[in-house]
Amino acid sequence: MAKDSLPTLAELQKPDELSTLLKQERRDYDCTPCRVLGATAFLGLGFYTFFSSQHQMRQQSARIARSRIGMLPRQVGIGAISATLVGLGVYRLVN
Repeated sequence: MAKDSLPTLAELQKPDELSTLLKQERRDYDCTPCRVLGATAFLGLGFYTFFSSQHQMRQQSARIARSRIGMLPRQVGIGAISATLVGLGVYRLVN
């Protein structure tokens, strides 16, 4: 009875295909609601960072204009951070 359910030595020595193992691992590890929630968090953080920082920069534009750095490098930095967060959200959703 139990002897029929045990794998043979030849079956144990044969390695499984990598693609099959990766599919099983992904299915067991990362569920769809987890990916949707993670993607939503990254996308929301990216959009919030962009719009919030643009609002704050408009409010303090006179003060920022007097500084050594100016507006453009700050806008580029904030845009890069926001784009990175949105990209992570899309990546999380797709992969």
